[in-house]
Amino acid sequence: MDPSSLKPSLLKNILVRFLSFGVLIFAVRFAFLVAISGQSCSVGDDFCLFNVRHTSSFAVQSDKRYIHYYASVFQDLIAYGYLSPNSKSLCIETLTGEEVQALKRIGVLDSVGIPKRASRKLPFKGNTFDFEFSSGLEGYRFPVELGSEICRTLKPGGFLVVHLTAKDAYSFQSFLDLFDCLRLIRSRETDGPDPSTKIQEIVMKKERQKQSSLGNNNNSELRREIIRNAEPLIEQEPLKPWITLKRNIQNIKYLTSMVGISFKRKYVYIDVGARSYASSIGNWFKKQYPKQNKNFEIYAIEADKAFHEEYKAKKSVKLLPYAAWIRNETLFFEITRDPKGKSMGMQRGRVMGRIHPVQSSASYVDDVDKIQGFDLAEWLKSVVGERDFVVMKMDVEGTEFHLMPRLIETGAIYLIDEVFLECHYDRWQKCCPGQRIPKYHNTYRQCLDLFTSLRARGVLVHQWR
Repeated sequence: MDPSSLKPSLLKNILVRFLSFGVLIFAVRFAFLVAISGQSCSVGDDFCLFNVRHTSSFAVQSDKRYIHYYASVFQDLIAYGYLSPNSKSLCIETLTGEEVQALKRIGVLDSVGIPKRASRKLPFKGNTFDFEFSSGLEGYRFPVELGSEICRTLKPGGFLVVHLTAKDAYSFQSFLDLFDCLRLIRSRETDGPDPSTKIQEIVMKKERQKQSSLGNNNNSELRREIIRNAEPLIEQEPLKPWITLKRNIQNIKYLTSMVGISFKRKYVYIDVGARSYASSIGNWFKKQYPKQNKNFEIYAIEADKAFHEEYKAKKSVKLLPYAAWIRNETLFFEITRDPKGKSMGMQRGRVMGRIHPVQSSASYVDDVDKIQGFDLAEWLKSVVGERDFVVMKMDVEGTEFHLMPRLIETGAIYLIDEVFLECHYDRWQKCCPGQRIPKYHNTYRQCLDLFTSLRARGVLVHQWR
């Protein structure tokens, strides 16, 4: 047989197989959508819209108890003027759609719902809805982005109503801070779908852009309330600080053990004076700090070159190989020893160092390196914002007496939610009873004054070891 006569047949077989494969892919995708959605969908930006006019099977599956509950909620909102039968309405993060059915049952016919998906965008034009409702925002992955989307899609004068289970004031304020365009109208505790569960009902109205609170510290009373619940400061200088301060860590009341942190854009841990990975990031923050199942961005700020190589293998940690300082300039990093020639502050074979703007002539200075210092306050303001949850640990060998005033002066201190500060002073030496460490010129009283002044300003600071 002539080989050329086989070509049309071969091409035909290839074409048939290609078309069959395409049909199979389409059928599988359709079956997947039906199985997952169980209803007619308008798929766009990873969203499926619930509309009761096309969801008879969905209605059968719905819990009538929940429909009755939400119908009662919406009737109450109509009575107060936050909702009307003519309102174009959107239910956000509705898992099964009872809210939409409840709206239609009481006569709010122009209503749609969006189930929980991973997309950050709402598939609607700006200024579309008169009324938006949600009872599922606490588990949303991108709360700040959703806040912006609600502001975009809600009409001026429109209302947002949200049901939350969070009760603490910190979570409540974090939630309000999500919305630049909304004013709080009402907040009240009411029954949830389960009568044994109480929820917080929040009503907000779209009116105007809010002003930034950075520097003004508008949340100072909330911060002070948290501080009143924190562990007390150690008033008297410890005779054995290496024991007392280490034990004090067990008494620390972590912020995340007192409040919820769900309504934050991102979660950041900054270790200033990080030393080795195991010093605090690996052995303390990773293992002991209560994170509420949030993924934290981790920054290690460490000027000592001896530790830089280790962080190359730590992909989850961003190393800043510089010295935290009050401005951008070249500094001197000093490795110290005591006057008798013995190393001071040994930790895993490497002695502690500290920075100076000028080279010291002290007799206990052993090695000196030139390093680059950077303005910690300005860097902090460029990396995090008011809507982020920020934890900072600082162990900088006395430089805290320079850094903290700078953070206060710039207002950057109010971007930090929780501070773990090791304050360095002329403490009693473990090796030599009756002798103080000559490396530091500050006293315990000055350290206590620093902690007290920070707490008085609304900064939740803990005494670190």
